[in-house]
Amino acid sequence: MAPSTKDEPADLSDDDGSESSQSASVDQNSNTHKLNGLPNSSSSAAPQTAKSIEHVNIEDIKEIQLDTSSLNPLSPQVISKQATINIGTIGHVAHGKSTVVKAISGVHTVRFKNELERNITIKLGYANAKIYKCEEASCARPGCYRSYGSDKEDRPIHVSFVDCPGHDILMATMLSGAAVMDAALLLIAGNEPCPQPQTSEHLAAIEIMKLKHIIVLQNKVDLITEAAASEQYKSILSFVKGTVADSAPVVPISAQLRYNIDSVNEYIVKKIPVPMRDFSADPRLTVIRSFDVNKPGAEVDELKGGVAGGSLLQGVLRMGQEVEVRPGVVTKDSEGKIHCKPIRSKIVTLLAEKNELLFAVPGGLIGVGTKIDPQLCRADRLVGQVLGAVGKLPKIFTEIEINYFLLRRLLGVKTDDKKQTKVSKLTKGEILMVNIGSTSTGGRVMSVKADLAKVLLNQPACTEVGEKVALSRRIEQHWRLIGWGSVRRGAEYEIHS
Repeated sequence: MAPSTKDEPADLSDDDGSESSQSASVDQNSNTHKLNGLPNSSSSAAPQTAKSIEHVNIEDIKEIQLDTSSLNPLSPQVISKQATINIGTIGHVAHGKSTVVKAISGVHTVRFKNELERNITIKLGYANAKIYKCEEASCARPGCYRSYGSDKEDRPIHVSFVDCPGHDILMATMLSGAAVMDAALLLIAGNEPCPQPQTSEHLAAIEIMKLKHIIVLQNKVDLITEAAASEQYKSILSFVKGTVADSAPVVPISAQLRYNIDSVNEYIVKKIPVPMRDFSADPRLTVIRSFDVNKPGAEVDELKGGVAGGSLLQGVLRMGQEVEVRPGVVTKDSEGKIHCKPIRSKIVTLLAEKNELLFAVPGGLIGVGTKIDPQLCRADRLVGQVLGAVGKLPKIFTEIEINYFLLRRLLGVKTDDKKQTKVSKLTKGEILMVNIGSTSTGGRVMSVKADLAKVLLNQPACTEVGEKVALSRRIEQHWRLIGWGSVRRGAEYEIHS
C-alpha cells in the first residue's frame, strides 16, 4: 500500500518495495499459496516468485479458500501475524493513556499534526504488541514478562491497543472505540485528585459496553511521594467500589520512565483471557477509522482504493473476497428523505499494522484495503459503517425503539455546591447523541413511554435487535453520557437493487 498523505497515519502504508513479512510461496505444480503452515489456499493469481501481496494484479485476485474449522485465536498462523485481543486505554485527558501504549508497544499513537501540537489524542490511536514470558531461570517475575512490536517473537499473547481520547468534547470518539474493546486499562494520574470527570465517564461507558476485564493503572507515581501514592490508592479503591472495576488490580506505574510496565504485561497475560470467537459466522467488521492512502499528485494508474480500519466481531475476511459496506453512501432528496446505497467492493489487501495477511480473524485491529473510491474513505468518512459479506449484513435502521436506562447523576458535571447534577427524564422532541457500535449520530426522541423510547436517527445505522446503545445529552456545550439501552426494533430502510 502506498505511504499515507501528510495528514494520515503512516503505519497503514507500505510502499518501500521490500518483500512482505508474510510473503506467499508457490508450489509450481499445484499453483497454490502456502503460508505459515496453512492448508493450501486455492488461487489462480499466485505469483511466480515470492513477493509482496501488493504486487499481485488487483484484477486477478481470487478469493482465498480457507478451512475455518481448524482455526482458533491461539492458532500459530493467526497469533504470529494478527492480534487476538483488543485492549482500550481509557481515563481523563493527560493521564498518560498514549504514553502507556508506547511504553508497552513502542508505538507512538499520537500521529496527527494537531494532536502533536496540543499533545492530546483526538482520533482513535492504535498499536499492536506481543507479550511473552521469558522461561529462563534467571528471569524473575514480573521482569520475565516482556513486550515487543507485532513483528517480533511468535510465542506470546498478541494484543491490539485502542487509544481513546480523554477530552470531554471527544466522548463520541471514545464510545466508538469502546465498541471494539475486549478489555480496558483505566489510567488514573497519581498527581491529581481521584476521580477526575472523564475518569468517571469512561468507567461508566465501559460498564455500559459490558466489559468485565479491567486493569487500573495508577500512573505518574514518580511525581509524588510514597505517602501521597498510598493515600490516592485508597481513593481509587473507594472510587471503583461497586463498579465493574471493583475487583480490578491497581498497578502503580510511571509510563514515562517505563517503571513497573513488566507488571502491567504480567496482568495482561494473567487477567485478560483471549475471547472465544465465532470463526464460522458471516464476517462483520466494525469500522472505526478509514483512510485515503494516496499521495497528492499521484498518477491515475497509481491510485489505490480506500482503506477501512476496524475490528472483526465475527467470521473471517479473506483476500479477494467480495464485500459490502452498509449503510454505504447516504443522501437526502429534495423532500429530506434519506436514501442509502450500500457500497460493494473487493478486498485487495489485509494488514495488521505492517503484517500482510491472506485472511483476517476476529480480534485485533486490521486495515482492509479495497477498491472503494478513496474519496469515500478519506478523513474517517466510513467510521460507523459495517463491512462484511455481500447480503449478509444486518438491516439498516432509520428509526429505533430502545429499552433504556438513565444514570442517576451526571458524571463529570457538578453544581456550585459541588454536588453531581441529577439526570432528568427524556422528553419528546429533544435531541440526543446516540452511539450504536461505532456509529455516532444525532437522534430526535419521537415518543417516550416508561423505559421505552422511539428515536429518529439523523444518520441511518446498520444494526440489529439487541445491540447496545449509549445515550448522551448536550449540557453546557458538551455531550454528556446520561444512559444506555438496547435496540428492541425499528424502522428498516428497504434497499433497492
